Amino acid sequence: MRIAILKERATGENRVAATPETVKKFGALGADVAVEAGAGTGAAITDEAYRDAGAELGSADAVVREADIVLGVQAPDPALLQGAKPGAWVAATFDPFGERDRVDAYAQAGLEALSMEFMPRITRAQSMDVLSSQSNLAGYKAVIASADTYGRAFPMMMTAAGTVSAAKVFVMGVGVAGLQAIATAKRLGAQVSATDVRSATKEQIQSLGAKPVFVEEVEGIEGEGSGGYATEMSAEYQKAQAELVSAHIAKQDIVITTALIPGRAAPRLISDAQIATMREGSVIYDLAVAQGGNVEGSKPDEAVEKHGVKIIGFGNTAGHLAADASALFSRNLFNFLNAFWDEEQHKPVLDEEIGDAVRLTKGGKVVNERLHDTA
Repeated sequence: MRIAILKERATGENRVAATPETVKKFGALGADVAVEAGAGTGAAITDEAYRDAGAELGSADAVVREADIVLGVQAPDPALLQGAKPGAWVAATFDPFGERDRVDAYAQAGLEALSMEFMPRITRAQSMDVLSSQSNLAGYKAVIASADTYGRAFPMMMTAAGTVSAAKVFVMGVGVAGLQAIATAKRLGAQVSATDVRSATKEQIQSLGAKPVFVEEVEGIEGEGSGGYATEMSAEYQKAQAELVSAHIAKQDIVITTALIPGRAAPRLISDAQIATMREGSVIYDLAVAQGGNVEGSKPDEAVEKHGVKIIGFGNTAGHLAADASALFSRNLFNFLNAFWDEEQHKPVLDEEIGDAVRLTKGGKVVNERLHDTA
């Protein structure tokens, strides 16, 4: 069993799909691991560290040649994988809805694409969930970047010269990233509030010591979709939510938006008119900027100033913590393959529940039902 790890080609992508730790673990399963030279540079991992862990180092062509499995952070161009075995697995993030042409190209190349974004939200797959591990770091980084951009201190400070008030931070969207943003802002001493369309998150917000901000007068709207994701809300709820948020957002120093809906553009949470109500010097961090943005006028990797408010957001927030993000991502991949490792066949054999969920292509065809539904 040969497992190949290539250097990431996407602009600004510093993560890597395997670390010396996971290389050793794959070796203990009896797999041979080949790593492209320089693959770990962006995550502060040297080629020597990979060699010491037992990996073979070489060029992209040499690494992929006769590979049974290719691991990636972002799925590589199928043209890079021409030397892999027919039907080789490629486990990575594919952005299946946004990059449908790439999925079709994998089918045409006869490769079996396994989308880590499609990992089901079930208990036994938690350790394989790359979206959660990367979102956790992204929520943390969003607060740190906002604090750096904000021209004032976060905690309340009482000094002989007077008192510095605590910053007011409002988190919109309480998934994994939002919860980590709340926790990080609280640790920095901010006064934190948060909102979400899912009523079940109210207790989670309170458990972290933050103030929940929820629409109360609109009944019967839970906002809970399949797999724990949020769904789009009714016009009635959206109107009530907009009014509530508009009143609250005007009093905030920092707003962090995290809302995403799988397979769709990010929902618009903050309009230009709402930005205009905020105090000059305030900061908005748009964690969904790469998927169209929650904030009107936000741009990936570009600081935009509107009405005296700074709007920021990295296109790849977790990638700005490349070493930790790579460590977690690579463990997700190892946990995924290790959970299905067949010692007699010396390879992983996926079961139907998880295999059918993550498999995009097989036998020259696009086989995932979620993609057929949107074709």
